[in-house]
Amino acid sequence: MQRRAQREQPERAKRLTRVLVCATAVPVLLAAAGCSSDSGSGEGGGGGKGASAPASASPSASPSPTVRAAAYQKLPEPCTVLSEKTLDDLAPKAKTGKEGSSDDVSTRGSCSWSSLDNNGVKGSQFRWLNVSLLRFDSNATRGPGDKLAQDYYDKQVRDAQSAEGAKNTASEPVTGTGDEATAVRYDLKKEEGAFKQQTVVARVENVVVTVDYNGAGLAGDKTPDADDLMKDAQKAAKEAVASVTEANGTGAGSSPSASKSPSASASESASKASGKG
Repeated sequence: MQRRAQREQPERAKRLTRVLVCATAVPVLLAAAGCSSDSGSGEGGGGGKGASAPASASPSASPSPTVRAAAYQKLPEPCTVLSEKTLDDLAPKAKTGKEGSSDDVSTRGSCSWSSLDNNGVKGSQFRWLNVSLLRFDSNATRGPGDKLAQDYYDKQVRDAQSAEGAKNTASEPVTGTGDEATAVRYDLKKEEGAFKQQTVVARVENVVVTVDYNGAGLAGDKTPDADDLMKDAQKAAKEAVASVTEANGTGAGSSPSASKSPSASASESASKASGKG
């Protein structure tokens, strides 16, 4: 008995030692775990800092660009923009106007009239009149409609001034017709006779109106007076511009931009066009 008790005593001592070691290790592990947790949530902890970085680094979405809306949203029917009296004066023998094709009548349209007044052995008087309308919508990428229209207006004036085969080209600003307008005239020699060409380009808000009017004396008849033709072309342009403003619910000559100061830019553009001529 005594020897068995002596053998069991060292075994109990070993078990007690293991228990004490484990009891001592648990607080140490818990303490280590606590330190590890605190370092992640603390202000200086690398884990917390790394977790918040993506949120603060993500850029805010940039706002979509905006552009002012175009003033005019529609066009009149191109063959109705001139009065019967004006048509009788400019193209007396034209029965009806010929409307040009358009893939979108709200943005573009045109109408032309041909007149041949046959005077028998004295020859004939020929007249050709064309009115074209082009409307520009505002676009976030390209810009506001009135600016796009102004760019096209400038191009139309330049094209008229540099027409192929033109002689004696001259330009002048036109007042009282939209926001800005320019008249271009030149002589054009054709097989049928000597033609006097008049082109009036006008812009009102985001719409460009172009009037082409030419006349010739054929088969021995006299060549028409260019000044008379120009007066008629300017009259037609003024009527066409008025039709555009009326189609959009504003009175002739009182487009929205007219309430701003009319045409500091218009007179500047017209004077540039005049200088080119």
